[in-house]
Amino acid sequence: MEQLSFYKYSGHGNDFVIIDNWEGHVPESELSRKARLLSRPKFGIGADGVVYIAAGPDDVDFAVRFFNADGSEADMCGNASRCAAHLAYTLSIAGSEMVIHTNAGEITAEVVNSQVRVSLPVTGRGEGVAMVEVDGFNQTYHRINTGVSHAVTWVNDLEAVNVPKIGRAVRRHVSFHPGANVDFVQIISDDVIAVRTFEKGVEDETLACGTGCTAAALLSARNGYVHGPRIVCRTRGGEDLIVRWDGDPAAPSTVYLEGPVRHTFSGQTGPDVLRVSRRGQGQ
Repeated sequence: MEQLSFYKYSGHGNDFVIIDNWEGHVPESELSRKARLLSRPKFGIGADGVVYIAAGPDDVDFAVRFFNADGSEADMCGNASRCAAHLAYTLSIAGSEMVIHTNAGEITAEVVNSQVRVSLPVTGRGEGVAMVEVDGFNQTYHRINTGVSHAVTWVNDLEAVNVPKIGRAVRRHVSFHPGANVDFVQIISDDVIAVRTFEKGVEDETLACGTGCTAAALLSARNGYVHGPRIVCRTRGGEDLIVRWDGDPAAPSTVYLEGPVRHTFSGQTGPDVLRVSRRGQGQ
């Protein structure tokens, strides 16, 4: 019987299964497969992805690995980082202020009750633009990396956008090879934006995306649509994420992502959660 203890967390509806893998119970060869099977709705726990907490280099408190629902690994995930930081503090792996190793670089986090703020890897300048048309929806998308690659565009009516259909096409467009998350942004006021994101690896719209909100806020400021250094990002999950930065938004010295997280439940997997059905469900 194969069992795993897990913690289920949500950051604005962006939900994750978190595994304390400090002792290495899940070997490297199994990280992706287990993430894919645990993320399955109805057959698994169900999540946008799986996060593994493990020991890291001597100069950090711990390391994290992020895996999307399809088993692909992401270098960075803003909301997953915030959830992992809260769990690490709860389990006394780290204090309320911590340093975390990710594949995108080292970040810091601070936990105050349910509020968690993380610093994101320093972003580069915009990586170019591309015009993409999907069923008559012709938009210019700006590419930027906020730990993972994003393609950002602005719309007048966010609710009218078919995010799953258009996002899926843009995410696979040759201009964004080997793939990018796709963010649709509506300017609400001088310091408020609304964001919807199609996430690669999940292959669907998620209720929130931390690196996506960061990409949207920084590019909106660079283009003069909003004025920082504090931007409120309204998400589909119904709660606001806050993006802050130090310095010029075109080349910030530090970028922070802040908001509440929720520990929704914990448990142990049953004997069948990692079993693939006869007809290949979840393979």
